[in-house]
Amino acid sequence: MSMAISQAPSSRSLSSKVSPRHLERWALVYVRQSTAQQLVRNQESTRLQYALRERALALGWEAGRISVIDDDLGKSASSVEGRPGFQRLVAEVGLDHVGVILGIEMSRFARSCRDWHQLLEICALFGTLIADLDGVYDPSNYNDRLLLGLKGTMSEAELHILKRRMLDGRLAKAQRGELGMPVPIGYFRRPSGEVVKDPDEQARTAVETIFEQFANQGTGQRVLRYLTDHGLRIPVRERSGLRKGELTWKRPTQMTLMGILKHPMYAGAYVFGRRPLDKRRQKPGRPGTGKRVASREEWQVFLPDHFPAYISWEQYLRNQDQLRANRPQQMGVPGQGRSLVAGLIFCGKCGKRMRSMCSGAGVTYICAQAKSMWGAPICQILSGRTLDSEVERQVLEVLKPASLEVSMAVATDVEARRVKEEVHWTQRLERAKYEADRAQRQFDGVEPENRLVVRSLERQWEDKLQALRQLEEEYRRHQAVAPPYLTRVEREAIQRLAEDIPGLWHAPTTTWAQRKEIARQLIDKVTVAIRGESERVKVAIFWAGGHETRLEIQRPVAKLSQLSYLEDLLDRIRVLRAEDKSSREIADILNSEHWRPAKRRLTFTPEMVRQLSSRAGLTQPGPRRERIAPTLGPGEWTVEGLSAELGIPVSTLYGWVHRNLIRTKWSEERPRRLLFLADAAEVSRLRKLRKSRQHP
Repeated sequence: MSMAISQAPSSRSLSSKVSPRHLERWALVYVRQSTAQQLVRNQESTRLQYALRERALALGWEAGRISVIDDDLGKSASSVEGRPGFQRLVAEVGLDHVGVILGIEMSRFARSCRDWHQLLEICALFGTLIADLDGVYDPSNYNDRLLLGLKGTMSEAELHILKRRMLDGRLAKAQRGELGMPVPIGYFRRPSGEVVKDPDEQARTAVETIFEQFANQGTGQRVLRYLTDHGLRIPVRERSGLRKGELTWKRPTQMTLMGILKHPMYAGAYVFGRRPLDKRRQKPGRPGTGKRVASREEWQVFLPDHFPAYISWEQYLRNQDQLRANRPQQMGVPGQGRSLVAGLIFCGKCGKRMRSMCSGAGVTYICAQAKSMWGAPICQILSGRTLDSEVERQVLEVLKPASLEVSMAVATDVEARRVKEEVHWTQRLERAKYEADRAQRQFDGVEPENRLVVRSLERQWEDKLQALRQLEEEYRRHQAVAPPYLTRVEREAIQRLAEDIPGLWHAPTTTWAQRKEIARQLIDKVTVAIRGESERVKVAIFWAGGHETRLEIQRPVAKLSQLSYLEDLLDRIRVLRAEDKSSREIADILNSEHWRPAKRRLTFTPEMVRQLSSRAGLTQPGPRRERIAPTLGPGEWTVEGLSAELGIPVSTLYGWVHRNLIRTKWSEERPRRLLFLADAAEVSRLRKLRKSRQHP
């Protein structure tokens, strides 16, 4: 009441702006605080805003005509989005229900000139007053409108200055490496603010395993599969709640692994500005959205060697290159497809990477980027069987001198992997034993008479012991399958396999992904260029280290006319025909002389020789036997006759036969032919069937 008395003289001096028409409508008190933190720490400001009811009473409004809008407590005024209270206020003014709007200052209504001037326009249109602690204003009055516009501009400028001041402070602190940020998995922030590796040894080992497996596997999906197959969990420290700071073990996910592999802190770097805000992507009412991933050149702060590192910076850069290479249209990591040079093959004409397509007919390499981007014709298309066979032969030739080194490397790698798995099992067992011992100590520490607590602790102890026994059984089974160190028999087996590299290459247990991994270790890229439309293909293999191998292979083509040696082949057949050789003899001679037919067949047949002889004009095709028309009874049709009657292809009729949609029988005359049974009603039904949408 003291506030109302102190403001009464100001109200009487401005009473000329408050008319009976204003008093007939509502007085709205708008209350807003920008953040939830301000609601807790700046309670005096909130009380001052609620006290504006007394100001409305002093201006002449009845208590029943005063309403408080406080829906926007804890929400910023930088935008109208996400502020239902402000939207409600504007709607009430637009319905001509409001005589005055009261706020502690103009910045409480809007920090944006766009929203502020929109409110002024609608208040001027409906004759609504605006009041703050300094006075009462009429937006339809020029002088008041000028003053309100100036206050709104200052409010927006004030917000900009505050934001700029906070951002500059954050940046200055980040440039010193002192700006605190959530630490990723595998790190721990001490109360002093220092960031160290997680004090839990198993947590550190889990993170190290992720990076080691990515270096070996090459993709996050394979690392995820490895962790899942071995029952490994991700260590996560709770960031809030009653268990804040405690270590929990959670199931690995693809998103979690990508966050670990992409975070530069694991390489020891302090980075600020990795996820800048792009307001074009920001969703209305959701200030946390709209962030994008910035490139390394866009980082605002980069301080190397600032944190303890799990990997080197060079390894981090290699990981990022591998992740980019795993994207579509890039080489990626070897898959299980049967295309040996997939990801390595480039077009020798346009220089673009060719993609591989696997089907039942085999592998095909195609250069179609120009077609997909600009609608241009396909640059090149090549059957992969011949090319893969030649590259495979070249790779095996290169691997022959390296058999001893391969056997030693394989044995070392297998043994190192098993030792690492042994460390994981040891740590898991150690943690399980600690949990069981801890449960026992808790059980022993309670009074036996307190049965309510004893029963609960006893059950907890039994669960921990059961989990320990189960883990020990799993460990014994693991040791039986894969002991930590290689036996003498295993080492000898690895050496024998390495000495027989071709046998190891073609072994059923060797996957295509492993073959392609070997090829990628030796080959940088392969370029192919088809000579015109012929069967001749120029191939260049660029080996790791700078050496090149250039050769020419022959691809299967669709037509004889595409063969570059067609005329020479026909001349050779003419010579053999002149020697009175039969078609079978000519085929054998052509095969022994390494002539190749056009399509995928590797050898000539007598039928192919007869066709080539006819093409060369050496033989005339024999007269075709005239086909005798069968005798047809009532409602009987030949396939040609029924096809013409219905106006449909012959293939469609045979398809109906396979679907049992039409009745047939075999003719009794020789040669026996398939006859279709269809009277006038059946013909009408078949016409409808043809037009029906149900028929494919």
